[in-house]
Amino acid sequence: MDIHDVSQESEYLQLLQRQKKTLQNAQSRKGQAHKPTKSRNEIIMQFMFHHMMSNNRAVRAIRSSFLPPAYYPSVAASSELKKALIKDLTLETHHRGSYILVRAVTPTHRMTAIMAVVEDERGDVFVLQLYNQEKDLATDGRLVEGTVMLIKEPYLKIMADGNCGLRVDHLSDIRFIPEYDPLVPSVWRGRPEDHASAMFWKTKGNGLFDKAAYYLAIDCYSKALDSSPTLEEDITIRLNRALTCLKTHQFDAALRDVELALANDDSLEKALFRKSQALYYLHRFEESCEVHKVLSKAYPNNTSAKSEFNRATARLAEGRSGKYPFRQLQREATKCRPPRLDRATYIGPVSVRSTESHGRGLFTTEAVRAGDLLFCEKAFAHAFHDEAGDSSDLSLLMNLETQTMTMGTQAELISLVVQKLYKNPSLMSTFTDLYHGSYTPVGISEVDGITVVDTFLVERIVSLNCFGCPVSSRASHICTINSKAHEETTDKQFHSCGIWPLASYINHSCYSNVRRSFIGDMMVVRATRDLPANTELTFCYKAPLDHDTKIKHLDLQHWGFQCSCAICQDLHETGSSDLTKRKRLTADLAKAFKSLSRTRRHSAAVAEIEGIIDTFEKTYRQPSLEVPRLGIWNAYLSLAAVHATGSQPRKAIEFAFRTLESLGYIIEGGRLPHTSGMMLLVRRWGLLMDGLVGCWMILCRVYCDVAADLADQAEDYARTTYRMCVGEDETFGDTYSRFSDRVDGLIVGVK
Repeated sequence: MDIHDVSQESEYLQLLQRQKKTLQNAQSRKGQAHKPTKSRNEIIMQFMFHHMMSNNRAVRAIRSSFLPPAYYPSVAASSELKKALIKDLTLETHHRGSYILVRAVTPTHRMTAIMAVVEDERGDVFVLQLYNQEKDLATDGRLVEGTVMLIKEPYLKIMADGNCGLRVDHLSDIRFIPEYDPLVPSVWRGRPEDHASAMFWKTKGNGLFDKAAYYLAIDCYSKALDSSPTLEEDITIRLNRALTCLKTHQFDAALRDVELALANDDSLEKALFRKSQALYYLHRFEESCEVHKVLSKAYPNNTSAKSEFNRATARLAEGRSGKYPFRQLQREATKCRPPRLDRATYIGPVSVRSTESHGRGLFTTEAVRAGDLLFCEKAFAHAFHDEAGDSSDLSLLMNLETQTMTMGTQAELISLVVQKLYKNPSLMSTFTDLYHGSYTPVGISEVDGITVVDTFLVERIVSLNCFGCPVSSRASHICTINSKAHEETTDKQFHSCGIWPLASYINHSCYSNVRRSFIGDMMVVRATRDLPANTELTFCYKAPLDHDTKIKHLDLQHWGFQCSCAICQDLHETGSSDLTKRKRLTADLAKAFKSLSRTRRHSAAVAEIEGIIDTFEKTYRQPSLEVPRLGIWNAYLSLAAVHATGSQPRKAIEFAFRTLESLGYIIEGGRLPHTSGMMLLVRRWGLLMDGLVGCWMILCRVYCDVAADLADQAEDYARTTYRMCVGEDETFGDTYSRFSDRVDGLIVGVK
């Protein structure tokens, strides 16, 4: 939703076809023995050349990330697998029932994957491609020359350059083997340290921790715990490992260590503090606060704990009340890179239920008013691209199975989700419960004590549930208002994206009744109409159509359904001649408005525009209360602005009301002549558009001159509309003013 889908763009279609041909050629060699065409030295030299060239490249091009045909992660225990060598592997084969031991013989090179040349015990070499790994893998000491790795059920593939290599997509399919591990072949071993004491390993782990080599430190702490420590040593080592796990975002593991430490002494200060932190980062804020209460009572002088307690208490309050300092959130989102905010999720009067025909959906649990906050959700995972920076974090993600291509950070998002689930399996169901189409998961979540995450299940869920997002919907709103009027109904596409699980349950309708907006990695969802209890919530997955002569239904096949809302039904029932006429009239309106600013025959030009709109109106068969006039509301709004600028209040009010009514609004009061005491009242809210904030502000400014008692009411409706569009109204006064030089109230130069 709102991602940059390039599946239908010709230049990318050609790339997809070439990739399909490459895959077909590779598949034709499936099962064949690998016959090396290059020597060991040639393979290493070629790799090092590419490594050097990539490091020297001044401008990084957008990367292509190609998904192979989906395959399951290894779910066999290591003890069930037989050892293989490179010479035993065959092309385009997943070697089920086998494992291979390899050692890195070059530095790493990172493109879409982290790559290195590896050798087996015979000295045969291949390029190894590791996908979905942390970027730090190549720099924090885990993968360097000499690192030994065990690859379960290895996959030998023909790479894009025609050479062969080992590809690993699932994190649990590879293990980085410490040098002291018995699995390391004798020819690769250094000085033996097997009989070193627990204190030796703890001290070594502490040294690695100080160098920020956290994963290597965890290996040492784990070895120390296997080296018969005393009870006191055991507790210290577990606390050290818990702290290191916090540094690497392994919060489940940190929690296990502190729980074991507290089982021996339930008042350990460090254990309580680290437990509260692990619970906080797992967003278990109430439990974190409960631990802090024990900690503050036992250790009242711990100032760090007091600060953390205040933070946890603030998150707990946000999650319960839905009250956020939105102006501060906007500032944080603007300054933070990436814009990931330290905030809690608030779930208001909504719940997930089954629908009659669209699986699960999200419903109101009580009556709500237009503008009410339904929920404010922290992203489960968020991949950020700075539009003001370079494009080095963008990639073209290609999936031949689904025939889709997206430009942006979807590949990074998949990796972030995979890593998060791998590190914290307690979060697994939150993500894997989301819709994943026809993909059948592997069904096993742990092998040999290691979490199994199916990368291809993650990819499918991401493809069906991720949202493209701006840094701030306020900035996006301002950009929309400053752009040409007719551009608002086009698809907004963003390169940043994220997963918001609760929002993913909302089904699509072009005639939506809620609006999503973003502040950093927080999604704010508000009602755009008055909704009774038990109403299903809907928003747009794609912008609705109005005059497409070729497509009679919005293309939602990616999600496996067609939209049957009133807008799409009307489009389907509208004849091709009327659709062709709408397309022509849209061009005529754009041309007429462009010439309006250049002609001196102002009244004649306005009359021409009104005539075009009248003709446009006749192409609609259903009343606007049932089917919004997507093709002409903007024209009405533009005329309202023209008349307000020309000091014609009656005409300005008339066309402002026509704007609202064309989108399904029912308004009482507010027309001229005005009777004192008569209220301006929205009886029914229609389809929300960003430009309607300006529509209400035009009314506010005109009323200041002809019906002063209505000005504040119109501004209140502008504020409510703004709140629905951008997620909050604390910044309304920073963005709109009835004293602005612009007729729509937008403050000139606002950002």
